[in-house]
Amino acid sequence: MSIQQDIQQTVADNAVVLFMKGSAQFPQCGFSSRAVQILKACGVDDFLTVDVLRDPDIRQGIKDFSNWPTIPQLYVKGEFVGGSDIMYEMFQNGELQEMLKAL
Repeated sequence: MSIQQDIQQTVADNAVVLFMKGSAQFPQCGFSSRAVQILKACGVDDFLTVDVLRDPDIRQGIKDFSNWPTIPQLYVKGEFVGGSDIMYEMFQNGELQEMLKAL
């Protein structure tokens, strides 16, 4: 299975996936930490995190998969949502809570 297929499978099999640096318990960058905090503030405790620092192929592969240059990246129900800035903006206007409420 290629990295792209692996990423596609991960995104398809999980309602909420956060590709990030580190883990939800121990984020390795401020943007990843903020993304985790936003999800928790939305009441989402059950989400998959993928640590891109553990595998350079995944780190590059997710950027190619989404055509988005930065990490973290949030996927909800198979759809790319965005990075921490977009997550924050969506959180501020209630859009993210609405999207996650439907899970």
